[in-house]
Amino acid sequence: MDITKIIDPLNDAQREAVSGPGRSMLILAGAGSGKTRVLVHRIAWQIQVQGALPHSILAVTFTNKAASEMRTRIEDLLQISARSMWIGTFHGLAHRLLRRHAKQAKLPESFQVMDSDDQLRVIKRLLKDINLDDSRWPPRQVQWFINAQKDEGIRASKILDSGDFFQHQMKLVYQSYEDICRRSGLVDFAELLLSSYELLRDNADILDFYQQRFQHVHVDEFQDTNTIQYAWLRLLTEGRDNLFVVGDDDQSIYGWRGAKIENIHRFQRHYPNHKVIKLEQNYRSTGHILKAANQVIACNEGRMGKELWTDSGDGEPVSLYAAFNEQDEAYFVVEGIRKWVNEGGKRSDIAILYRSNAQSRQFEERLMSTRTPYRVYGGLRFFERAEIKNALAFLRIMAHHEDDASFERVINTPTRGIGAKLIADIRTFAREQGLSLWHAAETLIAEKHLSARAANALAGFLELIGQLERQTAEMALFEKVKYVIEHSGLIAFYNEEKGDKGEARVENLEELVNAARAFDYDREAEENLGELDMFLTHAALEAGEMQGDAFDDCVQLMTLHSAKGLEFKQVFLVGLEEGLFPSQQSLEDLGRLEEERRLCYVGMTRAMEHLTLTYAESRRLYGREIYPNASRFLREIPPETLQEVRMRAQISRPLTAVKSRAGGLGSEGKYKLGQRLKHAKFGEGVVLQIEGSGAQERVQVNFSEVGVKWLMLAYAKLETL
Repeated sequence: MDITKIIDPLNDAQREAVSGPGRSMLILAGAGSGKTRVLVHRIAWQIQVQGALPHSILAVTFTNKAASEMRTRIEDLLQISARSMWIGTFHGLAHRLLRRHAKQAKLPESFQVMDSDDQLRVIKRLLKDINLDDSRWPPRQVQWFINAQKDEGIRASKILDSGDFFQHQMKLVYQSYEDICRRSGLVDFAELLLSSYELLRDNADILDFYQQRFQHVHVDEFQDTNTIQYAWLRLLTEGRDNLFVVGDDDQSIYGWRGAKIENIHRFQRHYPNHKVIKLEQNYRSTGHILKAANQVIACNEGRMGKELWTDSGDGEPVSLYAAFNEQDEAYFVVEGIRKWVNEGGKRSDIAILYRSNAQSRQFEERLMSTRTPYRVYGGLRFFERAEIKNALAFLRIMAHHEDDASFERVINTPTRGIGAKLIADIRTFAREQGLSLWHAAETLIAEKHLSARAANALAGFLELIGQLERQTAEMALFEKVKYVIEHSGLIAFYNEEKGDKGEARVENLEELVNAARAFDYDREAEENLGELDMFLTHAALEAGEMQGDAFDDCVQLMTLHSAKGLEFKQVFLVGLEEGLFPSQQSLEDLGRLEEERRLCYVGMTRAMEHLTLTYAESRRLYGREIYPNASRFLREIPPETLQEVRMRAQISRPLTAVKSRAGGLGSEGKYKLGQRLKHAKFGEGVVLQIEGSGAQERVQVNFSEVGVKWLMLAYAKLETL
């Protein structure tokens, strides 16, 4: 093979990385700098030029997709099979090791790998067996604790008793869990890595075999490795100088799930003969986008330092939009999408990126109302999420006792002592008697077919629903929703869930209250359905089929964490406000704040041609209205790369606008410059500017007490003086 095929497509820094001598190397690969190409061409160079055997290649990635792509590209470049190379994820390669050496790893040859849900079910059964109250010891919190210990390489027997009751109890549960898995031949994801590490550590002959075999070890996304993964790599390369890692300290955004950015610095200590090469030429984004992103990330301390550049020109400045509120923000973004599509662009080239899943609802509803296909990437859409479906099921069973699906969904969620056997008995009786589950439950209690304990638990559930019905009968829709999610126990239930997941579920439930508050109920048009029924119908339609997933050309909605590794021609990075992004929890923690800044950098560098940043001057989020300051990240962007934009074109009237009998807004021309107005919260003020029309007409008012504010006329309740 002609080696020019390996070298010629590369820039100077890439060539240096690919053709470097056989020693450990740290490739700092900036966003869009061609890191996968470097890894593939490095392996090809080692085989074709340095004479390495394919059998001696080990390449570790973080996703099966990345591993498959690497394997395919190596085969295309070299025109040989990559079958003898070990290319895969950490978990996949660890599993391969354990299958080959199950006996030495003290595992049965037929051991079974559990996914996260299987693991959680084992933990739930365990807690019942040892009579631990899962309201005090939530199964997901136990799962998080066990996995976190394994990620640090810690067995239950190695946890020192510090006198802390929680830790002592968790240690006992962890030990019992280990016993169950050992007896049952079960292995969870974290165990794959820990067991394979222990296999190598405790069996010198096996370790020596693989050290001799894998003469060339490569790692992708090195900044995302955790403690046990790095320890595993060090064992395989111990006493050798053959570890080639590609990573970017500026894109380390998974600290909350155990990734250790410190591993990049440890690498430099543990492999003192290493060489560092920076890949700074970017092939994705325009000059203005890169300059803005560079300046933001430069505010972090302790970076290894690099600056992305491109020879493709500056492109358009980064757009900045100050929205009146979250609804105005959604209208602006969707109008930008419609303009892009009308000018011939593809929806699939557009991404809306946000910090919190709870932010998606406003964009989803606006996209729905304009019939714009979309999909939520890497997660469920708002009304499809389990916590939202649980809350809606409570509302449905309150309104319709015959709704068997809702009855079964919440009869033991949150848990209230109604077990699988009792539920099965209710199902059987309902089927035999031709009754709904609700009426079957009532009959079983009335006719004393159940034990006292089962009858009391079931009666407690029926009474809870009855109480929720009675106590919310006269409430407004949003008050009803708020009352139900609180008094059903859902908020408390998810508050017990450890880590970001439980917090996100609670945020989503609080966002459901906002959805109910903003719901536009047209009593005249829907005279046969009450407001609650209409809201439930709206939610069902939102969660139905043909809402975006069925279309290939869809706008992509995702969290910033989900966007890692992706790219789009047009990116809307929304919600850039203090307390939201950066998150409230990071504001007093420098380490977390710097990770938030890296997350912003990742989001900005997803954009290829157009980047739009938005923030809202007021926002209703997590059940409360706030008036945040613009994010510090916006202040870190060079002004010469930014262009502030305002809505110019008239767009369709928002669903929540108050309609007159004639169907018009009745607000155009109502206010004049210099006119005095009164706002319920801001007090009295004077109109400084008026802009926009229709739904986007807004006024700038200088209030005596709070200063200058932009107010959207479709929402602001203003009184003329």
